Formats: sequence, C-alpha cells, structure tokens
Amino acid sequence: MLVKANTDSSASLNTEQLKQLQQVSQQFTPLQLAWASGYLAAKSENPGNQVAPSAEASTAAKLTILYGSQTGNAKGVASQVESAAKSAGMQVSTFNMADYKGKNLKNESHVLVITSTNGEGEPPDDAIALHEFLGSKRAPKLPNLNYSVLALGDSSYEFFCQTGKDFDEMLSKLGAKALSPRIDCDLDYQQPAKDWQDTVLKDVASQLKATTADVVQLPLESANSSQTSQYSKENPFTATILANQKITGRDSNKVVQHIEIDLSDSGITYQPGDALGIFPLNDKALVADIAALLKLDVSESVSVNDKETSLEQALISDLEITKLNKASIVAWAELADNAELTSLLANAEQLRDLINGVQFIDFAKKYPAKVSAQQLVATLAALTPRLYSIASSQADVEEEVHLTVGLVEYQVGDEQRLGCASGFLIERLQEDDEVRVFIEHNNNFRLPENPETATIMIGPGTGVAPFRAFIQQRSAEEASGKNWLFFGDQTFTQDFLYQVEWQAYLKSGELSRMDVAFSRDQAEKIYVQDKLKAQGSEVFAWLESGAHLYICGDMSRMAKDVHQALIEIISEHGQKSAEQAQEYLKQLRINKRYQKDVY
Repeated sequence: MLVKANTDSSASLNTEQLKQLQQVSQQFTPLQLAWASGYLAAKSENPGNQVAPSAEASTAAKLTILYGSQTGNAKGVASQVESAAKSAGMQVSTFNMADYKGKNLKNESHVLVITSTNGEGEPPDDAIALHEFLGSKRAPKLPNLNYSVLALGDSSYEFFCQTGKDFDEMLSKLGAKALSPRIDCDLDYQQPAKDWQDTVLKDVASQLKATTADVVQLPLESANSSQTSQYSKENPFTATILANQKITGRDSNKVVQHIEIDLSDSGITYQPGDALGIFPLNDKALVADIAALLKLDVSESVSVNDKETSLEQALISDLEITKLNKASIVAWAELADNAELTSLLANAEQLRDLINGVQFIDFAKKYPAKVSAQQLVATLAALTPRLYSIASSQADVEEEVHLTVGLVEYQVGDEQRLGCASGFLIERLQEDDEVRVFIEHNNNFRLPENPETATIMIGPGTGVAPFRAFIQQRSAEEASGKNWLFFGDQTFTQDFLYQVEWQAYLKSGELSRMDVAFSRDQAEKIYVQDKLKAQGSEVFAWLESGAHLYICGDMSRMAKDVHQALIEIISEHGQKSAEQAQEYLKQLRINKRYQKDVY
C-alpha cells in the first residue's frame, strides 16, 4: 500500500515529532529501516497490538548504490541509475560512500559501485574510508553479495580508473560475485555508463522481485527544499560574457584572463568550491586545416549520434580534435595500418606521452590514413565540457560567476597549438558573446561549516581562483576564522594575480596573512612548498588547532611537492615518523579538513 498525502492535519507529524523521527532514523542501518517501516505499517493497522513485520520483510533483498565522486560525475550517474531502478519497480537505496558503514555490506544482497579516480590512482575523498576498510583485515567476508562496478576516469592518466579496479578486486577477494564485468569509462562516459546501467539493472531485476513494500515519503529538510535551477550538464544555460580581461602583465610568459559571466534569469546557484562547466567550440580555422589535411569537404553531410549535420559543424561543436584518447588512437590505427603506431599501442608509457603531447592534426600528420568524412567522425570522441574552479562567491557577485583562466599554448614545429576551452574563452570570446555553462557541485572542496574555523589555502597560479571565492564568502558572512593564503607564480611584477584584492583583504584583516613565492625573482627558485616549510612550526600549530587545509592547482608536480612538504612539517614539528605523518594527513582528508582541487 502506498501511503498518500492525507489532507487531515491530525494524520501529520508536527515539527517536533518529525525532528525526533528523523534523528532516530539516522541511527538505523538500511535493514533496520526496512524492519521499522514494516513495524510501523503493522502498528497503524493494529494500534492495540505489538505486531512486528515478518522475517521476509526484514530481510528483503534490495539494490544498494554506492558512489564515490570528486567533482560530481559519479554522483550524477548514481542518481540516473537510482531513477531507472525505481522506475523498474526496485527497492533501492543510494549512498555517498562517506556516509556508508563498510560493515553493512555483509547485510546487502546487490550493490552497484560507481566511482571516479582522484589524482594518481587515489580514491576520491568521500571514498577513502570505505576503500581503506575493504582493504583491511576488518572487512567481512561477502559470499552473499552480488555487485558490479562502473569506474570513471581519464585514459591520459597512468592509473586509469584505478579506484574502480580496486573496489572490483577487493569485493571479489571478499567472496562477492560480479553481476557483470566492471566497465572502465573515459571522459566520454555518458553512453558507456548508460549501457552498463541497462545491462546491470536487467541482471538485478532477474534476481530481485520488484518491491511492493509500503512507501512512506517524509518531507525533506528545509535546507534541501529550495528550488533548483532547470539548467544542468544535460541542459546547459546559454550565458553572456560580461568581461574578459587579461590580469598578467605585458611581459609575462603567461596569458591569464579574468572572465565574468552573466547568470541572470537562470536560477543557477553555486557555492565556493564548485566548478563551472564550459561547453567549448573548436576553432573553425583548425577544423579547416584538418579537412584540408585529410582531403575532405567540410560541407559534406555526416551523422553524429543519429543527427545529420555538416562535417564542419560536427568538428566544431560535437567532436574532440584537440585532445586524443586511447579509443580514438586504436580506431585510427586500424585505418592507418601503420606498424609503428600498432607497436606504440602496446607501450603504455609511450601511449600516454602521445595522448598528452599532441593534438589530432599532428597525430594524423605523423600517422596518415585515407578516411571518409563519416569514418573520421566515427573515430573521434565526443567533445566534452571543461571544468573551471569558480573564482567568485554569489554572496558578493550575485547573478554572476567569475573564472580565472590560463591560456594553454605550445608549439609543434612552426605551428601554434591552443587548448580547446582556454583558446575558446580567451582568444575567441569577447564581451556580449555567448557560452553554454552549468554548475558542477563539489562537496569535497568546501569552506568549514563553523565560521570560526581557520583555513590554510595553497593556490599557486590559477589555482588561487577558488580561494578568491572563499575569501569573498567569508567576508560577506563576517566569519571570524583566520585565513592564511600561500600564493606563487613566476614574477611579482607580471604574475601577481588579484594583487590589489589580496592587499585590501590583508588591510581589512579578513585575510590574516599571505605568503608569496615568485620563482623567477631570484637566482634560486622558490615555490609555495618552500614557503610552507619555512613557516612549518606555525602551519602545524594551525592544524593542531583545527584549521582546514586546501590545495588547488597542478596535480602532477605542485600538489605532490606540497603534500611532501606537509609530511616533512608534520614529522618535524609533530615529532612523528613519515608513516605517522601520512596517517595524520589521511585522517585530515577523511574528516574533510584536507581538501584538494587538483588537475
């Protein structure tokens, strides 16, 4: 029986009763909640009798979805799978891994794991505890568990989809049985994820009886009941550029732009720490060069995702031509019939260097193939949105969103190559031009809930962007917690991003202190990690006093070097071994006091 809304106010819980029910229910495991649901339903039918639900109700098989998400992609897929499962009549529960107790897996019958991989093979922050638990001696045997894993990743990284592989291996070792093989998804994950969803839910449905359990819908907490925008990654908002201003000096080696975008009438809201998704367009001149190289007519009609369009439009708005991936290289190798390329595919390191080193046009020049327009389209991956850390707080800028974008540019012979999104935003968009955008919420990069908590922010170069949003937000809230910013770049005179703003915050006391490292202003290069170590005693004292620590920027070098500096600081000033310092930082991450936004 589905419990429907009752217009009789006497049937509703008052505010205090609802609060008590929510507090109690949060203490229950999923199985205990199922038991309690049956018990209460029976109680309502027989108020004078102490009737307990049947054993069948308390042990009813159901589907549990666990997701680990750093930027929101895995969470989004989990939500779609949950909706599809419910539409198929299944009883389903969905949990962020950070909110799920690993020991409860022994009570589960069917689990779907959806996870991204963070950094170099690390689990996302909200999956760390569960990942560690399943790899420990405390993990229970799981002979009655059926599972499947969907792994999200980026094949340009060495440890592609490693966290998904880890969960698959650990669950298997604990005796769980795979419903279907693990699927490893690249950046273009939407269709593989949908195919996995359809396959695995069919397998689950064949094993589970569609639930006919009573459903009780409780009102959501007021904090979650606010109206949300209709715009999303699947339905982006077409926004207008308000400003696009260079903020590095004339003689800088870098081009960095401050970009302001109008969100008026969109209903879009975001928090400091979130990212803005940008749907870029490829350069029309680059598209013409590719067509000329392959001797193709840009006006020729092609089919992309069952939609007819011209080759030119497909290459501009639908397909990836500035970033290679493994699937495209494999498909091209079959067309090129090139022994060198075939050999390269067997060498993971060389393949990674190729993916990260050249764009499609340079790849096609080196490994030529005669292809038709439709074959070219079938070879290339779908053009994916790019994410940029938001550099503003809506408490300050209201219906705007600000970005700090560095131009990606390099030479290939005599040819200049630009990054797809940075070239689009910086070189081709001007004031009043339009761009399609959406918000990618990042609950793993958030200011402390307590405004009195101190923060240490480490953001060299464009990595300083989210900390501009942090300080704007804390200023608007008049938060009393201290704020310490470490910033670095090449030179003081040319690359001190937002210098005037930081100086104003320092003067007002809203920024407690700022340490800067300009690597090329002296003979010996100095970086943010050097500044950290120089202030190691005080940094450790802040951490011991409860400060939250944040890093944003380059993953491959800066984040590694800063992490190592933190280990040295904790070892020296906390009198700990390197292993104990690692554990110290791990606990900070689990407790959301050490958060990273790295790329």
